[in-house]
Amino acid sequence: MLKHLLRWLTGLGAAGALIAASATPAVAAPTVEPYFQDSTLAIGAEPTIRGLLLYADEPTVLTDVSVRYDYRSLAGKLTVAPADGQECTAPEPGVLVCAEPFDVTLYELPPLGGGIYRNGAKRVHLGLTEDARLGDSGDVAVSFRAAGGRHGSYTSRVRVGEGVDLAGGPFTELSAKPGGKFTVPLVVANAGDKTVNGFVAVFDLPYSIRTKDRFSNCRYSDDHLMSCQFDEDIPVGTGLATTLNLDFVKDTYAPASHSGYAQFMTTADFEDLTRVRAAAGERAATPGSGPELTLAKAPARARQADQTDVGPGYDYTGWIIRATGKNGTDLAAIGASLKGTAGAVVTATVGFRNNGPATLDGTNGDFEAATHTDVELPPGTTAVEIPDSCWLRLDTTRTYLCASEMLLVAGQTYSLKFRLRIDKVIPNARGAVQVNARCECAGNEGFKDDIKPANDRATIVVNATQGGGGHGDGDGGGGGGSLPITGTPTTQIAGIGALLLVTGVGGYLLARRRTSRFVA
Repeated sequence: MLKHLLRWLTGLGAAGALIAASATPAVAAPTVEPYFQDSTLAIGAEPTIRGLLLYADEPTVLTDVSVRYDYRSLAGKLTVAPADGQECTAPEPGVLVCAEPFDVTLYELPPLGGGIYRNGAKRVHLGLTEDARLGDSGDVAVSFRAAGGRHGSYTSRVRVGEGVDLAGGPFTELSAKPGGKFTVPLVVANAGDKTVNGFVAVFDLPYSIRTKDRFSNCRYSDDHLMSCQFDEDIPVGTGLATTLNLDFVKDTYAPASHSGYAQFMTTADFEDLTRVRAAAGERAATPGSGPELTLAKAPARARQADQTDVGPGYDYTGWIIRATGKNGTDLAAIGASLKGTAGAVVTATVGFRNNGPATLDGTNGDFEAATHTDVELPPGTTAVEIPDSCWLRLDTTRTYLCASEMLLVAGQTYSLKFRLRIDKVIPNARGAVQVNARCECAGNEGFKDDIKPANDRATIVVNATQGGGGHGDGDGGGGGGSLPITGTPTTQIAGIGALLLVTGVGGYLLARRRTSRFVA
């Protein structure tokens, strides 16, 4: 699971830095930007698989795509070979050109409405020849061309390093109350045959878990722990350990299990993952000002060579913390009251508010919404513009199902704006907003444990007569809540959002999101 999140977020992190580099005119075709992650390769190890990722800020389809890999700076030392059976040619030594067998459609990344679209080309194997030597380095210039003159390029760094094998300690289970404190072990071992010279722990912690410590060798976003970098050596066959003091926030959902992870990687592998952050300004994740977090009384030493983990799969540890007691969530629907003449277009701002006391955190590797909301249009109206996170239910003609964010923070309002055309004036025309609506979604049927279901439904009224107003907190489309349904603040997202902050691009991604689309 953690490996999957790291891969996904690595690419998403690159998107912010790459798309930021070019302004896209509103009338032009979407600009497509490529990204190919840096690599540190070990002599004698199996080749590493890498794929070209393509990003845009609007959905688009690329046809007749070809990808060119130019690794002449490492010719005779680096090999690039197809990994997915695509047709490739080598027009000259150190160059590989591969044709994509199908169109490449750029799909929107979760959560829906995020405004970043991505897909990948067929992957390649990066390997070393017998002539590669420790310390060699060079570039791979990866470029693509597609029909219509669309093209782009990205230069990736490749280094020749030493292979090591990091392993994480066993998983730990414990419990605490919302607002309580607890301590977890952080254990890493050297499972290889060479000394590990420094490493990094990258944390994947949910919204509910925070820390008040501020170690100088760790990075934080507010009180979220993101990563810690260590200079300590780990000799062969040994391990290092320490403990972390963590807290549950008061709005932790209970009873429930909250899982956290730490993945260990070499310093070079971490640099490969995050080098693109510099282009995005390294926003949000900042080092602490306190003492260093140490794992052992080992003297720091300079890196003798770049190292890469050649035995991934056991390089992480984790904790399952059971939140005890009862601390539930009340999601209350918000309706609207609208007025207008025939032919007028009005805005209905609807949605729901999390009345707490607990935050609802559905963050997981499936990227599913925490809840879903039905918006039933009043008779006599037609939707001409809807949020990106909504779609018409298959079994209806007037009801839209809308996906929420994965994280719904206690005390926040989540708004949806529907632009409605009044086709016919019908006094007291009524629609409805239903939060916690049914959803036949893969792996997630929605939130079913609302502690106050009586307020899950609110009314949308068009042209109310005296005494015929709608129920709910709608304001006729002029106001809305303090937080749009497609915009949970990045600084409140840990879990899968952690690496967005490590790579420093979360703010840019949020700034570019598009929240609605025309439907009629």
